[in-house]
Amino acid sequence: MLAKRIIPCLDVDRGRVVKGKKFEGIKDVDDPVRLAKRYSDEGADELVFYDITASSDERDIFIDTVREISHNITIPFTVGGGVKSVEDFRKLLLAGADKISVNSQAVRRPELIREAAEIFGSQCVVISIDAKRNDRNSWDVYVKGGRENTGLDAIDWAVMAQQLGAGEVCINSIDEDGVKGGFDLKLIKRLSEVLSIPIIASGGAGKMEHFLDVFNAGADAGLAASIFHYNEIPITGLKEYLFENDIPVRR
Repeated sequence: MLAKRIIPCLDVDRGRVVKGKKFEGIKDVDDPVRLAKRYSDEGADELVFYDITASSDERDIFIDTVREISHNITIPFTVGGGVKSVEDFRKLLLAGADKISVNSQAVRRPELIREAAEIFGSQCVVISIDAKRNDRNSWDVYVKGGRENTGLDAIDWAVMAQQLGAGEVCINSIDEDGVKGGFDLKLIKRLSEVLSIPIIASGGAGKMEHFLDVFNAGADAGLAASIFHYNEIPITGLKEYLFENDIPVRR
């Protein structure tokens, strides 16, 4: 069985790592380069960098920050935020990213997924989905940093992204984001039933047991932010706990 991955996430706004709850109440946390190096040194499996206002502000990602982070870490590095074209993929990969995450622009123009996969390979293309529960017992896809409901069904969109060539899906539960009450296990189980590509679960991690639950629900990786930023859960301790509970991890 493939090892499950622990992935810290850097939500970056105007050059600083920030964190909120349910995409609101954003607070300053730290310098992204310093945090990135810390996570690399502490044994994180990968790192994700999201420029959270690039799409809503309709600007390019802060590529100098991406480049500096890549020079200070030794783990795979996914970058997203404001990615609009194959050329944006190229620029970020040349700046040191290993994988590129797309969200808003892929919803607007799904062919971007296919184009990028054909040029750079599916392993490089991560479709990021911000999902929120609706009153129909399903989840809607939101874009522009969780500001705009597209009306798309999150499960259907994930399946389409896989068909277009995405190599991975990062599913973020807006309802659980920053709440620390646990991942949306129902959402993860539903996705695991219909997808064959890896699933990164995001939104809701508050204690070690939440990672155990989400891996047992079908996730391939667990992504979190504030619990790692504020040293509430040490990555080495989390991996040891998972290993003791029969979850394969890199130690």
